Amino acid sequence: MDELTALVTDYVMRQGACAAGVATLETLVGGPPSADITYVLPEAKSAVSFAVPLEQEHIRPFLSKKDFQSHEQDNVLKNALSSGIGLHLSDFLEQRGYPSVPLAANLRYRTDTPRGMRDLMPPISLRYLAVRSGVGFFGLSGNVLTKKEGAGIILGGVVTAAELTPTDPIAEEENYCDGCKLCMASCPSGLMDPEEKAEITLGNRTFSYSRRKGYVRCEYVCGGFAGLHSSGKWSTWSPARFPIPEKDEDFREVFRPAAKAYWKRPEGGGGFYHPLMKTRIWQTCGNCQIVCHPDKEERKARYELLTRSGVVVENPDGSREAVSPEEAVARIEAMAPDRRALYEMP
Repeated sequence: MDELTALVTDYVMRQGACAAGVATLETLVGGPPSADITYVLPEAKSAVSFAVPLEQEHIRPFLSKKDFQSHEQDNVLKNALSSGIGLHLSDFLEQRGYPSVPLAANLRYRTDTPRGMRDLMPPISLRYLAVRSGVGFFGLSGNVLTKKEGAGIILGGVVTAAELTPTDPIAEEENYCDGCKLCMASCPSGLMDPEEKAEITLGNRTFSYSRRKGYVRCEYVCGGFAGLHSSGKWSTWSPARFPIPEKDEDFREVFRPAAKAYWKRPEGGGGFYHPLMKTRIWQTCGNCQIVCHPDKEERKARYELLTRSGVVVENPDGSREAVSPEEAVARIEAMAPDRRALYEMP
């Protein structure tokens, strides 16, 4: 067990991971449904967890609204790399006689939940595997943080019938999250509850992070259907100014018109495909993840860049640029009514 465990962790590290670990049926017992690795492989015994680092040099330009596509492309490619590493390791283990299933880094959802794919529930939670195996630890945001890269990672994993040796979670005192709440302040959607905590028990360990409100918030804002912060002083990379409701139940009223407008807006460069969308989508946010960094001064600097980045507007050719809040309002008001309706409620 120890020899094979060392082999699989070395395997993923040599293919581009920055951290790796192992969770098992025993160390995941008592967890939520998405911690049940037998869901994807009935004979599962273990799961290999790993993280692939994002390129840190693309984060500041993205947050400051200087460069959109470099970070987006890096994110897309690192998701593909993470999924590819999982596929390679799964094939490797299969050919050694251990039935295995690779876990997609993203955009893979269960279809047997009440709303099917629209519930956005993954077959297996890569976050749960990561924190239980010591790949990283939960920050207040619920994102997984690593000691060196912070939350700037893409997770991956493989579920296998191989009996591997579990690795220990990171000790609480090594978690650099100090509850600064810059993750919350960077999120226009209000996804994270500032007071309540969620607790997850995996094996003999309990983990906590800020309770998340309805994921429709993240769909709506990170999906680019809206993006203007409530202050009106800055936005995500989305040019849309549709309202962001305070109550989860009110999103139904705004989501449909915002989605219809989204599909009619001009398509600029970049973007990627999502199984639930008719068109390409663009990574307009993810601020809670990329603001977070082990160095608190860097965290503050990134938040400052974000909040001073201005408001994004979209040109007729689909290109986007950040301007002052005042100029953004002037540009919107100068649009013909049919074009203006693509960006805000009539």
